[in-house]
Amino acid sequence: MASSSGSRNPTMTRSLTIADAQNEDSSSVDSELVPSSLAAIAPVLRVANAVQKENPRVAYLYILHPPRQKLVFDLQWFVHVGRFHAFETAHRMDQTSTGRGVRQFKTYMLHRLEMEGEQTKPELANNDAREIRKYYLDFCETNIKQGENTKHPEEMAKVYQIATVLYDVMTTLFPLKVDNETQRHAKEIERKREQYEHYNILPLYAGMVKPAIMKLPEIEAAIGAIRNVDNLPMPRIQSAPTINDNIDMQEERIIKSDMLDWLSSVFGFQKGNVANQREHLILLLANIDVRNKDLKNYHQLDSGTVEHLMDRIFKNYRSWCNYLHRKSNLKFPPGSDRQQLQLLYIGLYLLIWGEASNVRFMPECICYIFHNMATEIHGILYSNVHRVSGDVYGTTHGEESFLRNVISPIYQVLYKEAKRNKGGKASHSAWRNYDDLNEYFWSDKCFRLKWPMDGKADFFVHSDEIKSAHERPKSAAGKRKPKTNFVEVRTFWHLYRSFDRMWIFLILTFQAMLIIAWSSSGSPTAIFDKDVFENVLSIFITSAFLNLLQATLDIILSLNAWRSLKFTQVLRYLLKFAVAVVWAVVLPIGYSSSVQNRTGLVRFFSNWAGGWRDQSFYNYAVAIYLIPNIFAALLFLLPPLRRTMERSNLRIIVLVMWWAQPKLFIGRGMHEDMVSLLKYTLFWILLLVSKLAFSYYVEILPLVGPTKVIMGIKVHVYEWHEFFPNLPHNIGVVIAIWAPSVLVYFMDAQIWYAIFSTIFGGIHGAFSHLGEIRTLGMLRSRFEAVPAAFSDRLLPSSKEEFGRIDSEADSSERKHIAKFSQAWNGFIHSMRIEDLISHRERDLLLVPSSSSDIPVIQWPPFLLASKIPIALDMAKDFKGTDDAELFSRIKTDDYMQSAVIECYQTLRCILEELLRDPGDKAIIDQICREVSMSIRTQKFLTEFRMSGMPLLSDKLEKFLNLLLEDFENRVMQESQVINVLQDIMEIITQDVMTHGHAILENPSPHMDNQSDKKEQKFEKINIHLAYDKSWREKVVRLHLLFTVKESAINVPMNLEARRRMTFFTNSLFMRMPYAPKVRNMLSFSVLTPYYKEDVLYSDDELRRENEDGISILFYLQKIYPDEWTNFQERTNDPKLTDKKRNELICQWVSYRGQTLSRTVRGMMYYRQALELQCFLEDAGDRAIFGGYPPIDINNVEKKVVDHLHAVVNIKFTYVVSCQVYGAQKKSSDTRDRSCYNNILNLMLTYPSLRVAYIDERDETVNGKSEKFYYSVLVKGGDKLDEEVYRIKLPGPPTEIGEGKPENQNHAIIFTRGEALQTIDMNQDNYLEEAFKMRNVLEEFVKRRRKQRKPTILGLREHIFTGSVSSLAWFMSNQETSFVTIGQRILANPLRVRFHYGHPDIFDRIFHLTRGGISKASKIINLSEDIFSGFNSILRQGYITHHEYIQVGKGRDVGMNQISLFEAKVANGNGEQTLSRDVYRLGRRFDFYRMLSFYFTTVGFYFSSMITVLTVYVFLYGRLYMVLSGLERVILDDPNIHLSKAALEEALATQSVFQLGLLLVLPMVMEIGLERGFRTALGHFIIMQLQLASVFFTFQLGTKAHYFGRTILHGGSKYRATGRGFVVFHAKFADNYRLYSRSHFVKGLELFILLIVYEVYGESYRGSKLYFFVTFSMWFLVASWLFAPFVFNPSGFEWQKTVDDWTDWKRWMGNRGGIGIPPEKSWESWWDGEQEHLKHTNIRGRVLEIVLAFRFLLYQYGIVYHLNISHHIKSFLVYGLSWVVMATVLVVLKMVSMGRRRFGTDFQLMFRILKGLLFLGFVSVMTVLFVVCALTISDLFAAVLAFMPTGWALLLIGQAFRPLFSRIGLWESIKELGRAYEYIMGLIIFMPIVILSWFPFVSEFQTRLLFNQAFSRGLQISKILFGRKDAVSS
Repeated sequence: MASSSGSRNPTMTRSLTIADAQNEDSSSVDSELVPSSLAAIAPVLRVANAVQKENPRVAYLYILHPPRQKLVFDLQWFVHVGRFHAFETAHRMDQTSTGRGVRQFKTYMLHRLEMEGEQTKPELANNDAREIRKYYLDFCETNIKQGENTKHPEEMAKVYQIATVLYDVMTTLFPLKVDNETQRHAKEIERKREQYEHYNILPLYAGMVKPAIMKLPEIEAAIGAIRNVDNLPMPRIQSAPTINDNIDMQEERIIKSDMLDWLSSVFGFQKGNVANQREHLILLLANIDVRNKDLKNYHQLDSGTVEHLMDRIFKNYRSWCNYLHRKSNLKFPPGSDRQQLQLLYIGLYLLIWGEASNVRFMPECICYIFHNMATEIHGILYSNVHRVSGDVYGTTHGEESFLRNVISPIYQVLYKEAKRNKGGKASHSAWRNYDDLNEYFWSDKCFRLKWPMDGKADFFVHSDEIKSAHERPKSAAGKRKPKTNFVEVRTFWHLYRSFDRMWIFLILTFQAMLIIAWSSSGSPTAIFDKDVFENVLSIFITSAFLNLLQATLDIILSLNAWRSLKFTQVLRYLLKFAVAVVWAVVLPIGYSSSVQNRTGLVRFFSNWAGGWRDQSFYNYAVAIYLIPNIFAALLFLLPPLRRTMERSNLRIIVLVMWWAQPKLFIGRGMHEDMVSLLKYTLFWILLLVSKLAFSYYVEILPLVGPTKVIMGIKVHVYEWHEFFPNLPHNIGVVIAIWAPSVLVYFMDAQIWYAIFSTIFGGIHGAFSHLGEIRTLGMLRSRFEAVPAAFSDRLLPSSKEEFGRIDSEADSSERKHIAKFSQAWNGFIHSMRIEDLISHRERDLLLVPSSSSDIPVIQWPPFLLASKIPIALDMAKDFKGTDDAELFSRIKTDDYMQSAVIECYQTLRCILEELLRDPGDKAIIDQICREVSMSIRTQKFLTEFRMSGMPLLSDKLEKFLNLLLEDFENRVMQESQVINVLQDIMEIITQDVMTHGHAILENPSPHMDNQSDKKEQKFEKINIHLAYDKSWREKVVRLHLLFTVKESAINVPMNLEARRRMTFFTNSLFMRMPYAPKVRNMLSFSVLTPYYKEDVLYSDDELRRENEDGISILFYLQKIYPDEWTNFQERTNDPKLTDKKRNELICQWVSYRGQTLSRTVRGMMYYRQALELQCFLEDAGDRAIFGGYPPIDINNVEKKVVDHLHAVVNIKFTYVVSCQVYGAQKKSSDTRDRSCYNNILNLMLTYPSLRVAYIDERDETVNGKSEKFYYSVLVKGGDKLDEEVYRIKLPGPPTEIGEGKPENQNHAIIFTRGEALQTIDMNQDNYLEEAFKMRNVLEEFVKRRRKQRKPTILGLREHIFTGSVSSLAWFMSNQETSFVTIGQRILANPLRVRFHYGHPDIFDRIFHLTRGGISKASKIINLSEDIFSGFNSILRQGYITHHEYIQVGKGRDVGMNQISLFEAKVANGNGEQTLSRDVYRLGRRFDFYRMLSFYFTTVGFYFSSMITVLTVYVFLYGRLYMVLSGLERVILDDPNIHLSKAALEEALATQSVFQLGLLLVLPMVMEIGLERGFRTALGHFIIMQLQLASVFFTFQLGTKAHYFGRTILHGGSKYRATGRGFVVFHAKFADNYRLYSRSHFVKGLELFILLIVYEVYGESYRGSKLYFFVTFSMWFLVASWLFAPFVFNPSGFEWQKTVDDWTDWKRWMGNRGGIGIPPEKSWESWWDGEQEHLKHTNIRGRVLEIVLAFRFLLYQYGIVYHLNISHHIKSFLVYGLSWVVMATVLVVLKMVSMGRRRFGTDFQLMFRILKGLLFLGFVSVMTVLFVVCALTISDLFAAVLAFMPTGWALLLIGQAFRPLFSRIGLWESIKELGRAYEYIMGLIIFMPIVILSWFPFVSEFQTRLLFNQAFSRGLQISKILFGRKDAVSS
C-alpha cells in the first residue's frame, strides 16, 4: 500500500553553517553550501575546487569572482590589486544580504578566502593576469583540442565548463588585458559548449568521439526524424548575450535544430523541458522502431512506428474530441509531410505534459491545452507564413511563457482550492479537488475559457486577476464554485447509493425467504402455494421503495454539484425520482387490490400464457416495472453490444442510454468478453446459492418457530417501568432476537467469498503449476529439465532451436546448459554477495562456465555430492571380474555416471595442463589409452586393481588441497605438489595397474633429454596455473567431487536461499510469454518515491544500544546468524581496513532492513540481468562454451562492453524521487546530511541511477526575494552530483495533494520507456527474478481475446520481514495470501484486480495520457495507489496478475506499527467509500462484477464493522430483554422450550462469524499450495498457539473503528509507521494513547455488557451452547483489552511494569497547552482525540449524541433491580437515580473547585470541607443501609449503572464543546474525562501487574513472540534482557 514517500508535514531545516562545514571536507562542501538565491555559484565553486589542486592561485581568484553572479567581498587586499569594479557589480546583487543564508555564506567564504589569500599571495601576487591567461591557454590546448578526439562527452562537459569559467574570471578582473588569441579560443568554446552539456542517457551533441549508444541505428534514425525541419518556417527569437555581445545590445539569431526546438520557439517551453522531452521522444521512437526490424538495412524510421506511437498517445485526446463532438485538431493537409506533422504533434503533447506540473493529474485539461495549441501549429504552418520562400515569422514568446500563461493560472486555481481544504479538515464538498477541476473539461463549458485563456472565465472564479507563478495566495478567497458531477459527502448512505443493486437483491431475497419460512411447511417448495406466492410478489413493492430511496439519495447527495450539471442530468435525477414515487404509490395500491384474486406460481405462468387479458392490475404493473430490468439482463448477456452502445457518441445512442446510464466521459464500455463474464458469473451464482441456502436453513428458518411463539406470549409484568406495555406481539423481543441474524445475513457473503476464493484460487494456482518445486528434493529430482526450461522460457533463440531437427540431441542439451550456466552462476554469485550462502555452498551450487572439454554434462556439485566416494567404495568392494556388472551398477544413477566420467576427464585435463615435460604428458596419455582400451575390451577389472583406489583417492585429495592452498613461498608449494604427484603416479602404475611398470620402463622420444640430465619424471610442473582463475575453478570442482562424502541434500542451509532457488526453478515451468531479444523488448523504467526514510544505517546507529543494552547489529547477528557467519567469511581479508570493514557492516545491516539502499541494489539487478542477457544473445557458441562468467562481463573487451551498456541504457532507467534531496543537501541536521551523503554515494556506485528532487530557490523579482520551485534531475559525477535537467514549476507541487503521488508526479517526466514499474521504498529485488522481466513486459503485447492489451501488470510479492517475530510472521502470511491467492482470484476470474501500491508495471504511455500512475487529491485519495487502478479500469483499461515473477516487500513488524498501518488502510477505505470512483465502478459494473468489486474493496471493511456491530446489537438486545424482565417471562413459557434448541443454534452461528476463523482459509490454502498441506496445517496450528487469533481479532477492531470514524467524521491522515527493527518495549502510556478509543473503551463497554448479562440474565442456564454463544464475545473483549500487552516485548517484566506505571501517572498528571505534544500530557492527547469532532458536520454531532444515549440504558434498567427500590416500577425511581447522579457530580465539582481555590492558601478550610463531605457521605450511607435496606450488592450494581451514565454525559459534553466552553463547564468535563481515564487505566493495568509478579509469564511471552526465531536457533531472551554473549559481541 501507501509508503511514506511523500511530503508529510515537512519541517524547516537549518542551513549548513561554517561550524558544520568545518567538520567536513572543505574542498567540496562550499559548493554545496550555496544559498538558493545564489544557486548559480554552486557549479562555479565546483570548478574552483577542481582547479585548486593544479593551481591554487587561479582557484582563489576564481572563487572570488564567479561569472555573472559576481559575489565579491570587501577585502582590502583585493582593492589594492584593482578589483573594485567587480566588487561593486556583485554587491549590487544583494546589497543587504537579505536572501536566506546569504550572510552566513558570505561570512564562511570570507573566512576561507582570507585564509587561502594569505597562503597563495606570496606566490603570485603580481602576476594574476598573466598567470590566469597562461593557465587558460594551456588548459584549452591540453584538454579541449586534444580531448575532442579522446575524451568521453561527460568529461568534455566538465572541461568546457572550466574553460568558460576561467575566461569569465579574466574578463571580469582584467577586461583590458584579454588578447585576440584568448578571445578566439573563448568564441570557439562558447560555440561548442552546448554540445557538451551534462546529459541523461543520450549525449546528443557529442563531438568527435561518438559513444556507442549514439551509433545504434535506431537512435540515429530517431534523431534524423526529429531533425527533419527543412520545410518548417524559421522562428526569430531574441538570444541571450554571448561572450562577444554588449550587455545592452542583443542580436537576433535563427534557431531551428530539431522539431522540439522549433516548438519551443513558438510556444515558449523551458529549455530543460525541451531537452528532457527530446531524449524521451528519441528513446520512444527508437525502442518502438527497432522491434523485429532488420538491423543490417536500418536507415530511417518506419512510418508505422510514428503512426503507432501517435495512436497510443492521442487515443484519449481523440476520445475526448468525439465525446464533446469536436473535430480533432490532428490535421494532415494533402501534400504535407505526414510523418513530420505526426512528430510535431507528439512532441507538442510531450512538451505540454512535461511542463504541466500538477496539471498532469488533469488529463482532459491537457487535452484542452493541446487542442488549442495544435490549432496554432496548423495556423503557423499553413496560414501565416510563406513556406516556399522560407520567410521567418516573429514570436513574442519567452522561454517560460507557456508556464507563465498556461500552467500557472490553472495551478493557481488548484492552489486556492487546496487551501480551502484546510489541511484535510474541511468537508470534501467545500472545495474542488483534482477530479472536480478535470471534469470541468468534460463539458462544452471548457471552451468558454477561450484561447489564450481568459482570466475572468468562471473556471478562475476565485480572483479577478491571475497572479504570476511566484505569487501564491495565503488563503482562499472569493466565491466558491460548485463541485463537478459528484459530491463526496460523509455518510454511510454512499454504500447504498454505490451498490444499490446488491442491497436491493439481498433485501428482496431476505424478504422472500422470510415469507417462505413463515409459511406452514417452511419448505422452499411452499412458493408454489398460491398464498405464499402472492406474499412473495410483495417484494416488488419493497423494490419500488428501495428505488425511491436510491433516487432520493441521488438528489440529496449531489445537490452541491447541481450548478455544474447539464440540464439533461438534472432532468434525469428529477424524472428518476418522479417515476420512483409513482411506482411506490402504484404498486402497493395494485397489490392491495390483487389480494382478493390470489394465484400460485404454476397458475400464474399458465394464466399469462393463456388468459393474459384477465390478469390483475398488479401483475400488469409488475410486468411494466420489470421491463428496464429485462432489457438490462439482455444487454448483460450481450456484452459486445452493451460495450459498443456505451462507447458510442452518436446522439441517438446517447439518448437511448440516457435513462439507464448518464453520459460520462469515463466508465463507458467496461464490460468483459463473454468467456470472462461466464466465469465470474458462475463463481457468483455458486456462491450466492450457497450463501442463500445457508442463510435460509441456518439463520432464518430456525428463528421462525420461536418468533411465532414469542409473538403469541402475553406479557403483563415488567421488571422496569415499561413505556409501551401494550406493544403488540412483543415486537421489542423480536427485534432483539432477529437484529443480529439480519446483520449476519448482510455480512456473511464476505465469509462465503473467503471460502470460494480459497477454493477457486487454489485450483487456479495448481493449474498454473505453482508449488510443483517447493523443496530441495523436488529441485534435485527435476534439475535435469531446468536448463531446457530456462532456454525455452528465458532465451529468445530457444524456439528456433527446438524447431530445428538436431541429430545430436546431446549437443543441443549441452548448449542449453552452457547458456543456463551463465544465468545460474550469476544467481548463485548474487546470493553469495548477499551472504545467503557460504563459499562452500557457492562452489557446490555453481555450474561450470566451460563444458567443451568434458564429454558429459557437468551438473552442479550439489547434485553430484558423495557420488565419487560411493563409486569408489562400490568398486573397492566389488568381488567379481565382470566389467559390465560394475558399470551397470554405476549407470543406474545418472548423476554417479556423470560424476565418474567428469572426474576422470577433469583429472586428465588438469594433469596434462600442469605438466610441462612432453615425456610426462606422454605417460599420462599412455595410461589413459590403457584405460580406454581395457573398457572397450571389457578387461578393466583384469588390468586395473580396484583395491588400490582408496589409497589413490587419498593422495588425489592431498594433491588437490595443495593446489588450492595459498602458499607464501611458491617454491615450497611446487616441491610439495611434485612429491605428491610422483606418489600418485607410483600408485597408479604399481598399485592400480597390473602392467603399469611397463609404461614407465618403455622409453619414449621425449625421455632422452630427461635421462641425459638425470632428471626425474613428473618434476617439471607449471605451478603458476594454480593462480589462474578458470583453471582453479576446475580444481575446486574436482576437489568437491572427491571430498564431499555426505549428501548435499541440505545445501543451501539458508531458508531464504532455498526459497529463491525453488521459486526460480519452479517458475521456469509456469506459463509465461517467450522472451524477446533485449534489442526487441519493451523499454521500461522503475520509479521509487522517497521522502526521509533510512537510506543506509550509520555505524553509530548500528552500535547504539537501547534501554536493554541491545544494538541493531547485535540483534541482527542473532536474527540472521548464518548470514552473519557468511559475511565474516566473505570479508575475512587482512587487506581490509577498519573503515572499509565498518562500511561493509553498515551495508550488511542496511540490506536486512527496509532501506533505500536495499531497494536500489535490488532494482539495479535489472541492469545486471539485461547486460548478461544481451551478452548471451550477441556472443557466439565459442564464447558461450568458452565461458564468460557473468561476474567477469566487465573484463570483456571495451567495445563489447560499450555496446552492452548502450543497449541496456535505452531499455532500462531507474529514477528515485528524493523529494527533499535538495533540502537535505543544505541541512545542518545530522540525519539529513547522512541521507544526502548516502544518496550521493548510491548515485556514484550505480552510474545509471537518477535522482529527481524538488528544489526550492530564493530569487529576486522586482527587488523582492521570492521562492521558486524546480523539478531537478541529477546523476552521479566524479565525486558529486551533476545536474541534468531543471524545469521550473508554477509553485510548490506537494502543497496541492497527497505527498507520495505528488512526489511521483514531479519525477515521472524523467522516466523513460513504454512501461513503468512502481516500487515502494521498502521493496527488494532479486537477480534471478530480473531475468524474467522481458518476459513479463511481453504481456503488454501478447495476443488476447478481443485484442485487449493490459494497462497494468500485477506482480506477486515475497514478504521478507516474516522471520523477525511472531507478529511479523502473522503479517507476512496475511500479506502473502493477499498478494498471491487474493490477487490471483481478483484478476481471474473476477476481473476486479486494481493497483495496491505493489510492484505493478504500468503501460506508461496509457497512463501518462490519462492522469498518471496515482491520484493525489487531499484526503479523498489517501490510498492513492488503488485509485490508479480505478482510473485505469474506468478508462477502459485491463489489469492482469502474474505469479511467475516476484519482488521482495517489507512489512511492519511491531504491534504498534501494524496497527498504524491497518488504521491507515482503513482510513483510506473509508475515503474510498465516499469517492466518485467507487460510485462509478459500483454503478457501471455489471451485477456480478459489482459484487466482486464490493467484497474485495470497501465491502471487506464494512463487513468487518458489521461483525463488530453484531456483537453490540446482540448484547444490547439481551440487555434489554434481561433488564426489562421479558427474557424471564419468555423462558418460563412452556411453549418456548420446544423451540429453544433452534434458537440457540441460530445464535451459535453468529459466534462462528464473530470469531472470523474462516478468513484465514486463503492463507492456509496458499501455504499448502506452495509449501505442502502438511506444512500449512503445521503453520496453522503454530499460529493458533502463538495467539494469531488474538492478533487478528484485535486488528478487526482497528479496521472497524477507523473505517467507521472516517466515514462519519473524517480525520483521515497519513500515519507514519516507521520501518525499523521493532523489538523494543512500548510503554503502557504509548499503548494507552494509541488504543484507548479504538479498543479499550469499546472492550470495557462489551465487558460491562457481558457482566450485566451474566448477573441479571437467565438465558441458556444449563445449556451446552451457552458458553459457546458468549465465548466469542469474551474472546473479543480479552483480545481488545490485552493484545497490545501480550504482543509487547517485556510486557510482563516486573521492572518495566513499575517504570510504565510511573510514566503513565506522570503523563496523566501533566497539564497541556500550546506546544505541548500528546506524548507529554494527557490533556494535549485528550484534545487531539476530539479533533474529529471539531470539524465534523451537524450529522456527525447528532449521531455521536444519539449513540451516547445507549449508555443511559444501564442506569434505567439496573436501578429497578436494586433491593433499595423494593420492586417499585414507578418512573420516579429512575428520577431519583438522576438526583443521586447529580449529587455525586456536584460533590466532585465542589472538591475540584476547593482544591483549586483553597488548596494552596487555605489548607485548613479545604481540609474542613473534605471532612464535612466525608461525614455527610458516611451519614447518608448509614441511613440508606439502616432505613432504606441498601445492600452491598446494590453498591456494586450502582457502579455498573452510573459509570456508563457518566461516560454518556462525557460524550455529549464533547459533542457540545463550544457550548460548554461558553458557559464555563468545559474544565469540569475535562476533569470528568481524566477521572474516567484513570479508572480505565487501572482496570487494564491491574492484570498486567498481577501477571508481572510471576517470572515464568515473561519467559512464556518471550517464547510466544519470538517462537519463529527460536526455531532457527535464536536466543531472543538474551536480546530482550541485555545479557550479551561476549563472543558474539
